[in-house]
Amino acid sequence: MIEIEDVHKSFGALEVLKGVSMTVARGEVVSVIGGSGSGKSTLLMCINGLEPIDAGRVVVDGVDVHARATDINRLRRRIGIVFQQWNAFPHLTVLENVMLAPRKVLGKSRAEAEAIATDRLSHVGLKDKLVAYPSRLSGGQQQRMAIARALAMSPDYMLFDEVTSALDPQLVGEVLDTMRMLSSEGMTMVVVTHEMRFARDVSDRVAFFHRGRIHEIGPPEQVIGNPQRPETADFLKSVR
Repeated sequence: MIEIEDVHKSFGALEVLKGVSMTVARGEVVSVIGGSGSGKSTLLMCINGLEPIDAGRVVVDGVDVHARATDINRLRRRIGIVFQQWNAFPHLTVLENVMLAPRKVLGKSRAEAEAIATDRLSHVGLKDKLVAYPSRLSGGQQQRMAIARALAMSPDYMLFDEVTSALDPQLVGEVLDTMRMLSSEGMTMVVVTHEMRFARDVSDRVAFFHRGRIHEIGPPEQVIGNPQRPETADFLKSVR
């Protein structure tokens, strides 16, 4: 379980998270929606330990992410994160990009890392692109490569930060289908997204962020289908 308890986070004088609390159970998919600058992406980075917090706690399976004694690099192996930009190494093939973390971080042999990478790339539909270079992939394929790279660490949790926002509309579907597959396999996921159909169809719960706070959280049929807060209703009108 991921437990987020009264988390505050500021960048200088700008308070981005203003006492955020929520839980994510093992096997659950929680979609996080809201306008730009509402704190959604910052929350993901606080969960993964990429950003320190000013107050509160983030606990993953009983481990306090931001405690001084926590081995954050070890913990991050269990929490995969995929960003808007895939940031692949252009001089490495697709297979070599995905092999890198198992070799460098997990200490796998080249043969072991290659087997892991081949399996993960096949799983996301890129078996025929192993020897291609990232520049030869479409945007959707590059994003699926980034998902395979995160999966190569065998994480317990996956965090997705607007992974379709930089894609052409015709490429969005293939990435969302990959995420749907992961959901169907029981992967625990926190998904920051503007894709309301995905949030409605795949999520167990939806959290609406507004000005650094969770204004509404619940099943998608409630939050998206019958919002209780005027801010939620206004946001949904703007994205439909």
